[in-house]
Amino acid sequence: MKTILRTLGLLLLFSACNEQTQEISSIAPINWDKRAFQQALTDTLESGSTYLSVYSEIFTRTEQRTHNLTATISMRNPNRKDSVYIFSADYFNTSGELIRTYFEQPIYLRPMETVEIVIDEFDKTGGTGANFIFDWKKASTADDPFFEGVMISTSGQQGLSFTTTGKKLK
Repeated sequence: MKTILRTLGLLLLFSACNEQTQEISSIAPINWDKRAFQQALTDTLESGSTYLSVYSEIFTRTEQRTHNLTATISMRNPNRKDSVYIFSADYFNTSGELIRTYFEQPIYLRPMETVEIVIDEFDKTGGTGANFIFDWKKASTADDPFFEGVMISTSGQQGLSFTTTGKKLK
């Protein structure tokens, strides 16, 4: 009987020590291929790039302690009549290293449409200085696409949230 109890105790101890890995859902939350624009785009479209700061984690209390955040990255088309085309959504970490590219072909956003990328709370690969670069095209008469990040975390009855907005690059 003692041997069985010891064995059970050791099994519980070992299983508690093993880190459980979770699948990162933000890598492919939607099927980007369904959003891909298959036709050739005209040369009359204007090109642009937008930078967006994002925080996978932030410092709390000291420089050695961080707090994980869930980030929702919104790609928005503020036009009532024109579509916009997003050619890339590249996610970089604090050191400026490319973590992932979200789609390989241009996608389109219909008028007034929003498409999101969600960075899971436990996905800390971006770090405290993560960022995105978006490359896009639009009609010369259309407004630029709008990019926004909403970071949030909740624990018990406390919550933390803030936003960032994209900055068009020259």
